[in-house]
Order: sequence, then C-alpha cells, then structure tokens
Amino acid sequence: MTDKEQKKSPATWISPQLSSYFIAGGVAGAASRTVVSPLERLKIIQQVQPVSSDKQYKGVWSSLVRMWREEGFKGYMRGNGINCLRIIPYSAVQFTTYEQLKKWFTGYGAKPLDTTTRLCAGALAGITSVCACTTYPLDLIRSRLSIATASIPMRTAAVPSPGTAQPAVASVYHTASTAARPLASSPFTPQELTMWGMALKVMREEGGLRALYRGLIPTAMGVAPYVGINFASYEALRGIITPPGKSSVHRKLLCGALAGSISQTLTYPFDVLRRKMQVTGMNALGIKYNGAWDALRSIIRTEGVRGLYRGLWPNLLKVAPSIATSFFTYELVKELLGAS
Repeated sequence: MTDKEQKKSPATWISPQLSSYFIAGGVAGAASRTVVSPLERLKIIQQVQPVSSDKQYKGVWSSLVRMWREEGFKGYMRGNGINCLRIIPYSAVQFTTYEQLKKWFTGYGAKPLDTTTRLCAGALAGITSVCACTTYPLDLIRSRLSIATASIPMRTAAVPSPGTAQPAVASVYHTASTAARPLASSPFTPQELTMWGMALKVMREEGGLRALYRGLIPTAMGVAPYVGINFASYEALRGIITPPGKSSVHRKLLCGALAGSISQTLTYPFDVLRRKMQVTGMNALGIKYNGAWDALRSIIRTEGVRGLYRGLWPNLLKVAPSIATSFFTYELVKELLGAS
C-alpha cells in the first residue's frame, strides 16, 4: 500500500457522509424519546407493577393524569435525561451501521435492495448497537428511576430483630404478609433517586457491576428482529406511501408510525421480559427471577400469555409518534448535512 493510499484510508472510513449518518441518528434518537417520555414511563410502570394491587396504573389517560397530579411535569420527564444519554450513541450507531450494511450488501448499488437484505441489515445493525454501545446499564437505571417514585405498592426496608429470620419472597410479587408502603413514605432516599445514586444502590445490593447488565440477553434476543422488521417495514412503506413527488411531511411520519407499530407489536414480549429482568432483585418490589427463562415461565404461570403484553396499549400510543419522529428527524438532519 502506498503512502497516498494509507493517508486516504482513514478519510474514507470517517467520511463526511458517515459522520452525517452518525449525527442524524443521535439527534433522531434524542428527539424521539423526549417526545414520548410520559408514555414511555407509563409503559414501564405497567409492565412491572404487581397485578394483585388495587393501586395499579390502569388506563392511559387516567394514569397520565394521576402521574401529573402526584409528581407534576417532573414525573413525565422522570428518567428521560438518562434515557437520552443512552439513546444518542445507541441510535447513532444503529442508523450508521444500517446505512453502511445496505451499501455493502448491495455492492454500493450494483444489486437491488430487497426485503431480505433490509431485514438482515437491520438485524445486524440492532445487534451492533447493543454490543458496541456500553450504555445498557443506563437503560436499567432508567427503568429503576421510572418506577421508584410511582405510587405502586412497595416494601420499605425492615431491619429484622436478633434471632428472627428475614422472610423470603415466596412468589414473583408480594405475598399476603408483605405490607405495602404508604404513599407518603418511600424505600428510596433522595440520593438514590439520581442516576449515580441508583447505580451505586444496584451494585451495592445486587451483586456489583454484573447487576447493571441484568436483562441484557433478552434485550439482545429482541433487538435483532425488532430493528430488522422496523427498518424493513419503513423502507417498504416508503415505496408505497411516499412515491416520487409525494414525499410530504405527513406521509413520511405515517411511514415511521406504521413501521414502529408493526415491529413493536411483533416483538413486544421481549420488551416485557427485558423490563422484568431489569427490576428483578429490586427489594422494594419483591420481584425475583433466576434468569430470563424463569421470568418467562413465571409470567405465563401467574398472568397467562396476556402478561407478556402488559403495557402494550400505551406502548403503541408511544411508538407511533416516537418512531415517526425518529425517522423524520433522521431524514431531515441527514438532508441538512448533505448526506444521501
């Protein structure tokens, strides 16, 4: 390789076009999550709240009103900052990888881009974004913060008297002898309701650094089909809904909304498993699973198949504007930066 070629290689890899994909993907991720932050938090609460409680968050509108009444606007944005911190590199890597894989799989335009190629590119982009970005612990902390201040029954830490064994959690949720916390009290200190404080609490009480990666396996299993279906659906719908000369804003938003709804519905049980695993070991909830397979069996045994779709309705209300905003923002920023 000549000196001229060696100097050219880094510039080819870190090209202005590649940088544009990365920046557009990061901006799209942050915008899409902020727009639907209240619904994202509500979905997480409904996924993990005890089914036997009479203080469940039921219904979308009534739950959002309750959240506002109890916590105000801050409750709507609870965990959104850390979510954006996580999603910016994740989304940037995902979009950039997908764009590059499309080019490689089609020989830079020499071969047609079919549905199978889109699915493979999307699936690999999803896996790459999970493995390349060390932001998974932020997702776990975001889940913990989302439910920490929700007014669902939680156990306050009790100090056992000498000679008295501490009762073990006998089931997935509270046993009949487990006293629910009063709404005025909280098992969390103000310091633990911060990103760093919650991270330290998880590591201190649940097994060190490894505890921050609980739920990574179901996340990786779910992200490949989800991202693959998401990108493939979006590309296919664009060919139908936004043909040449008919690429208005509302048509582009519709493509993203439909693609997100399709992919989320088909892979939603993986998301429920991920959230369940992220809060297992959380003493205040009394949830304990021995791995993803145990969580799956426990959910089906106690709640039936329906339990795998808890929170789906607020999730669908969230995913349509979220994915629509994501794809639209990505295309808009990409065009502003001059990338094709």
